[in-house]
Amino acid sequence: MSADLHGSQRAVETLVSKLRRRQVVGSREAALETVLVLRQVVSKARFSNIDQLISLIRSVGKRLVEAQPKEHSVGNTVRKLLHHIREEYNTAMTGNASSSKTVYSISNFVLQGQPRKQNVAPKSEATLTLKENDPDDPDSFARVLKPVLMEAIQDVLDELETVYDNISKNAKDHIHSDEIILTIGHSKTVETFLKVAAHHRSFTVIVAETGPSYNGHEMARALSSAGISSFLVPDSSIYAIMSRVNKVIIGAHAILANGGMFAITGSLLAANAARVHSTPVVVCAGQFKLTPLWNLYHDFGALDFADPSSVLGFEEGNLVDKVDVLNPYYDYVGPELVDVFITNDGDHPPSSVYRLIKETYDDDDHEL
Repeated sequence: MSADLHGSQRAVETLVSKLRRRQVVGSREAALETVLVLRQVVSKARFSNIDQLISLIRSVGKRLVEAQPKEHSVGNTVRKLLHHIREEYNTAMTGNASSSKTVYSISNFVLQGQPRKQNVAPKSEATLTLKENDPDDPDSFARVLKPVLMEAIQDVLDELETVYDNISKNAKDHIHSDEIILTIGHSKTVETFLKVAAHHRSFTVIVAETGPSYNGHEMARALSSAGISSFLVPDSSIYAIMSRVNKVIIGAHAILANGGMFAITGSLLAANAARVHSTPVVVCAGQFKLTPLWNLYHDFGALDFADPSSVLGFEEGNLVDKVDVLNPYYDYVGPELVDVFITNDGDHPPSSVYRLIKETYDDDDHEL
């Protein structure tokens, strides 16, 4: 058993190292790696009550978050897993009979969030007999509960693996024929969304190249190879062409509790231009990007910074000593600039994000 524990600890340390070195980049990749490590931790863990298990997962989650606090999806995945574990434990302990007697008063409604997901069948059966802190068999609690927890973890993993397809399934309802769509940078979610819509609609996509990373080039190539009419434009022309654009579709790095979001640099420029021209801004993002945190920076604060040499290289020797060069990687886009979030659980306005967070995470886990 000690070898198994060392194996799970080694997996945690490996992921911590990868996150620190930025070898795992991107919200979905970080979330997938986190789920796989937590699955290994839970499968090898020894615990005799639920508090020990939650404490173990929170400690592992805290280490991962501290290794790379700018990848919000790591903390979000840990919070979601803790929510599932508590849900399965409560169902196993109380049984399904008590859930039918639940009365939703106003206070319960506020405390528990909108109860529309209560009808989802939990994995655990009412017949499970759980005995915490059994002195005769300390491992009996873990032995009974682990199969149920493994199923819950697999559900989270399946959701991450199918997130692109679930977001894109209603793409044809959001894009109409002969529309001109503006997007910025290269978001895999937006790319899949547009490709699925192209099976049903004929439209044109204008891609801003997103300097200095120029991720837009990759996006334009991907869309063109799928037969979608695409134009690559410099970021400086976004405002000029916005009057011809019918819709702005962008991705997000993290969706915050107030309905704002962190997105690739240039998204704030596009969103402000769209607001001036009354052009709708649509954001495609998986629910694993919902973050129960607020923007702790000023309105135009950057979550992360890229290499400044791509803006001003050292060959410009006379200038380098005289200026401070900032190359922000993300923009903060406020909720007033976004019209709708398209997630794998449907479409939601920014004003509903707080409710989604209430349903997805427990209040105790907002701070790991």
